[in-house]
Amino acid sequence: MNTPPLAGGTAGPDALAPLLAAVLDALRTGALDRGGPLPAGGPTTTARRVHTAAHPLLPDHGTGPEAALGPLVHALTQGAADPADPLCAAHLHAPPLALAAAADLAASVLNPSLDSWDQAPAASALEAEVTRTLARETYPTADHPDALLTTGGTEANQLALLLARERHPAPLHLVHGANAHHSLPRAAWLLGLPAPHPVPTPTGTLDPEALHHTLASLTGHPVLVAATAGTTDSGAIDPLPALADVCAAHGADLHVDAAYGGPLLFSDRRKHALHGLDRADSVTLDLHKLGWQPVAAGILAVHHTGRLAPLQHTADYLNSHDDTEAGLPDLLGRSLRTTRRPDAFKMAVTLRALGRDGLGALVDQVCDLADTLADTIHHHPALTLHARPALSTVLFRPTDADDDQVAAVRRTLLDDGHAVLGRARADGRLWLKATLLNPHTQPGDLDRMLKLVEGHTPR
Repeated sequence: MNTPPLAGGTAGPDALAPLLAAVLDALRTGALDRGGPLPAGGPTTTARRVHTAAHPLLPDHGTGPEAALGPLVHALTQGAADPADPLCAAHLHAPPLALAAAADLAASVLNPSLDSWDQAPAASALEAEVTRTLARETYPTADHPDALLTTGGTEANQLALLLARERHPAPLHLVHGANAHHSLPRAAWLLGLPAPHPVPTPTGTLDPEALHHTLASLTGHPVLVAATAGTTDSGAIDPLPALADVCAAHGADLHVDAAYGGPLLFSDRRKHALHGLDRADSVTLDLHKLGWQPVAAGILAVHHTGRLAPLQHTADYLNSHDDTEAGLPDLLGRSLRTTRRPDAFKMAVTLRALGRDGLGALVDQVCDLADTLADTIHHHPALTLHARPALSTVLFRPTDADDDQVAAVRRTLLDDGHAVLGRARADGRLWLKATLLNPHTQPGDLDRMLKLVEGHTPR
């Protein structure tokens, strides 16, 4: 058997060319065969197709590259939930920019590992450029802001709690709104912290007065308050300046989970909604949502690089003291992970190619689209709008349907492969959720989505 070619080195591009041609062809035909945002037929049909394409997965004798690559890429594509389809709008699952995906290919070919400088010389320097830039965007007036790359909002929130725990000698208490992401109470459990203190959010956002009463009951304990700028269910943004005032009055630390809403910073029209963000001790951002990056592209920003000191760690084969003293950058304290992909590269390409105004225009585009959808629903005789969108998420439901019927409408659309809508509970009722992250979506696509909902609602 001939030794398979490698992707890197001077011969790599020639080895990749025919394989990429096969991949692109299978991506194209798979999307055409799917014919919509989701494969029709539900889990059983999709699993059967995948089994057919993959079987036998570990044969005694391999099939060769083309016979494996083409059918499996086709099966993956045909069975994908495609966020590039305008009617795939359930989750914070963005369609990646072609530019960012191309950059990610280069990163995969070179395969730098961000756990020591000698495995990633240029990639580590570029990561430092990206983290400095995003930290400064988050904390424009801070003296020494810094940021770490993470796998997403969940890891960033976990790191925020870890860093806060390490700053305090007594057990840290987490206070968060009932609207907070599930990763926050889960992180408290993982870190062995006391049971969190959820604050009810009947209006959808964390109320400063309710927070004040909760913090008053915790006097004498170190506290981290977690606020949210862009809730998963509705995109709501907590009143950050008022919450920062309450935290300051009680001596509590403040973390803001802005995984969804953080990129409003790029928009001159909308960044005012994040006023007060820079008063937080730490901020979660996520560019595989309103940043259009392939997964993963999470960030944890802190107002001072000294806050990251608890992550310092030494493994002699990666960051020995004499190497560090000789000037080799120490990367092991930049993450809890050891092996890390160069996720900063695709971000760097995107930031430089589009600039603040280009990214801001994309943010404005999807938020404007959500306003258009909300207007249409508000005037629709058979649909009810929950509230005006704060970001790009719209909650709505058929006016005369009960919760079981709303759930059934969503599942029918999924099973048919016609539309991918999410679900959220608010005001004691179940709502359909449209999370609009595709800047190529047109108003006509939204009309088609609403007609599908109306057509599948029991009369």
